[in-house]
Amino acid sequence: MAPMNDTAIAVSGLRKTFGEKVVLDGIDLDVPAGTIFSLLGPNGAGKTTTVNLLTTLMKADGGTARVAGHDLATEAKAIRAAIGVTGQFAAVDELLTGQENLQLMVDLNRRAAGGKRVVSDLLERFDLVESAKKPASTYSGGMRRKLDLAMTLVGDPRIIFLDEPTTGLDPRSRRTMWSIIRDLVADGVTIFLTTQYLEEADQLADRIAVLDQGQLVATGTPDELKRRMPGTHVRLRFTSVTELDAAAAIFRGATRDDEALALRVPSDGGTKSLRELLDRLDGHSLAAEEFSVHTPDLDDVFLALTGRDTEAVK
Repeated sequence: MAPMNDTAIAVSGLRKTFGEKVVLDGIDLDVPAGTIFSLLGPNGAGKTTTVNLLTTLMKADGGTARVAGHDLATEAKAIRAAIGVTGQFAAVDELLTGQENLQLMVDLNRRAAGGKRVVSDLLERFDLVESAKKPASTYSGGMRRKLDLAMTLVGDPRIIFLDEPTTGLDPRSRRTMWSIIRDLVADGVTIFLTTQYLEEADQLADRIAVLDQGQLVATGTPDELKRRMPGTHVRLRFTSVTELDAAAAIFRGATRDDEALALRVPSDGGTKSLRELLDRLDGHSLAAEEFSVHTPDLDDVFLALTGRDTEAVK
C-alpha cells in the first residue's frame, strides 16, 4: 500500500446547497490515517451528501477538502484512484458468480495487478471460496455485503467509505463485518463510516462526529462524547441496610435502592473522583460488596445533541 501522511481526510468549511436548502453549512473534519471515523446524524442531516462530496460524486459549493493528500476541487481523478466506496446496498451483479463479480472489477480496474491472484486472495480473505462459483443471487445478505466489500478492495484503496455497511444484517453477520473492518484498519486502511447502529459506531470508531441540520454539533472519541452527558454515576452495593444507611449519610446527593442495597453516586467517572469516593468509604470503614461505573451510551448522546431518538438515524 502506498504511503500516506498522518491525515487521510481534511475538510474545512465544506458547504453544499440544493436550491435554497442548505444541506452542509461549513463543516470541518479531520480524519487521521489508519483510523475509523464515523459520521452520525438523523435523516436529512447531510451524511450522504458529505460522502458524495468526498468521493467526488458531487461538487461542493464552498470550502476545501483534501482526500488522501489530493485536493477535492482539482484532483478528483487522483482521489478516485485512492479510495473505495461501499454504498448502503450491495452493488453486486446477481447473474454473475462471486468469482466473476470480482474478476469483473479486476478487469475494469487498471491498477489491479495479478488479477487471478487478487481474486483468489479476496475470496479466501472474505471466506467466500466455497460459494465462489455460485450465482450472487443465491448469497445471503451477509455474503453479499462481504462480496461487495471485497469488490471495493480491488485496486488496494487507501481510504474506504462505508455507507451503512451492515444495514439489514443479522447480529452474527454484522459482527463478522466488524472483524473485517478492524482487519482492514490493522493493515493501514482508513475507514469513513456512516451507520444507523450507534452500537456499531461505539464498537468500531476511533472518533465520531455528529451532524445535525448541516452542522457538526459534536466530535470526539466515543468515550469523550459519553462523558459530556450528565448521568455518569458509580453504583455501590452493600451487604446490609446498616452499611447502606452509613454510605447514604456520606454521599448525600446519592440515590438509594433499598431492595438492592445499592447506592447510586453521581460522578464524572474520572480516576481522581473515583479514588476520592473510595477514600471516603475507607475513611468511614465501609466497603462495598460490588462497585461499578455507569456512563451514558451513544443513544443518550445522540438524543441530547439532536433532540431526536436513535430511530431518527435510520
